[in-house]
Amino acid sequence: MLYRIAMLIISALLLSHGPAMAQADALATLIKDVRAFDLRENPITAGQKGDLAALALWPDNSPNARTRRAAINARYAERLSKIDLGDLNTTQRVNADLLDFVLNERLMRASFDEAALPFTNDSGFHTAPGFLARSTRATSKAEAEAWIARVNTLPDFFDQHIANLRAGLVEGITQPKIVVEAIVATLKTTLEDENFAAGFTKPFEALPKSLSADEKKALNDKLTTAVNDKVKPAYENLLAFMEDEYLTATRQSIGISDVPDGGDYYAKLVQIFTTTTMTPQEVHDLGKSEVARIRKEMEQVILDTGFEGTFAEFLNFLRTDPQFYVDTPEALLRHAAWIAKKADDQMPTMFGKLPRLPYGVRPVPDAIAPHYTTARYWPGDVRTHRAGGYMVNTYALDQRPLYELPALTLHEAVPGHHNQFALSQELENVPEFRKDLYLTAFGEGWGLYSEKLGVEMGMYTTPYENFGRLTYEMWRACRLVMDTGIHAFGWSRDQAMACLQDNSALALHNIETETDRYISWPGQALGYKIGELTILRLRKKAQDALGDQFDVRAFHGEVLSDGSITMAMLEAKIDRWIEAQKK
Repeated sequence: MLYRIAMLIISALLLSHGPAMAQADALATLIKDVRAFDLRENPITAGQKGDLAALALWPDNSPNARTRRAAINARYAERLSKIDLGDLNTTQRVNADLLDFVLNERLMRASFDEAALPFTNDSGFHTAPGFLARSTRATSKAEAEAWIARVNTLPDFFDQHIANLRAGLVEGITQPKIVVEAIVATLKTTLEDENFAAGFTKPFEALPKSLSADEKKALNDKLTTAVNDKVKPAYENLLAFMEDEYLTATRQSIGISDVPDGGDYYAKLVQIFTTTTMTPQEVHDLGKSEVARIRKEMEQVILDTGFEGTFAEFLNFLRTDPQFYVDTPEALLRHAAWIAKKADDQMPTMFGKLPRLPYGVRPVPDAIAPHYTTARYWPGDVRTHRAGGYMVNTYALDQRPLYELPALTLHEAVPGHHNQFALSQELENVPEFRKDLYLTAFGEGWGLYSEKLGVEMGMYTTPYENFGRLTYEMWRACRLVMDTGIHAFGWSRDQAMACLQDNSALALHNIETETDRYISWPGQALGYKIGELTILRLRKKAQDALGDQFDVRAFHGEVLSDGSITMAMLEAKIDRWIEAQKK
């Protein structure tokens, strides 16, 4: 009798959980299918994950491949729509919501010919080979052979993009002429670089000592032949196309709304990059209010310095006084490294969990530095033995003021992007796609929040450094105004630059390169401020609700514990956390 009762109970439990288990299994299968598809379609990622065959390949960006990918993604989205989300637990729901966001973004982008815009003012398909050379590690003879095979097929990769750019000319979808001019300059600098050929041998630095000298020489000889016979001619052909054919046919206007269907495309980009339902007008208005608020704080800091003069005169003082600049790249890197170590020293006071992966302070490569941003974070990878990289631009040192370095370092290194990326790689019991996922509003919002967190960490030791922090906050507020102004409201380049020229201490060179970045990459600049304001609002909400129970280390851990998520998901997550803390 007891056995029969036990069986009845077990059967009842199985029946009650059956639908939920079925939905969870359907989601898990879908996630695996999408992941396998993504790795097949992106040999760069697959190669980084250990797929030897993929290490020899470039992504297929042909029209047929793009059409096929869009159709498959549409089928995945349909499968997801049939899963009953109400039967999923919290973790499964996060997976489903993020997959839904990813698939819908892909379908939106597939509806517009993004292949006609395969580069921004400072990077794109033309800089991808150099980046891969610096980030690939050939730890075996087979991996070295795969790298040589990839290098040999670089001309096909470039030719495919050239064909897509030609199609864009016919459609009227091109980057503005001012952006293409920067690409031409970068290609010329790349070809003139005396280390051009040597750069492609970087992966071989990881070859095992067990390989004989003859084996290493044979591999190097093959690679040298590939670079001389295939790579350099491919770059020369690309430069000739860009300079002689493409540049002369590109548009003079700078807003994406000026290309066919560009207005609708931009409105959707606003929602993708902010992960909200905001309109361009709402973002523009928020930007104006933030500019006004930050300007008042800046004026107070000027009073604190004792400077006697106008706001414009103070900006000129910061941009021109020698005390704020160094004379050598090494000196700038030393300053950045010192600030990074000071930030490391304070990390345990703000975080309960720290990443295992370290990071280094490195210069931006010379070939791309003139049109590159002030700094950037390059993710590392434990599997391929690469530390994260806080990349500092040492080009034009008279445009790299020291008072900006604390905020810059906090954003790009720790507690900003390195902390965020490295912890995301360490996530456990989550699908692999989430470890690679990067949503701009969350990622860049965290970076900007980290700059403000530096106040609590004691990182700003002079009024000038605090003004530098406010300059960086103003920079992101102006982005809301500038990006929407350019792409939704027909602003000129000079009109857009005025926001930063009049309200920040950013160097003029940086203002120009940043403006060109917004021109070439519609919508991306909007995520920073939206994300930061959301995190700040949620922190205040938690502090008000918890009072003395509020633990900033626990709050930061909760924000980062799921990797990149949307703003709506972050809000719901912190609400659940607040209720849990109360109990």
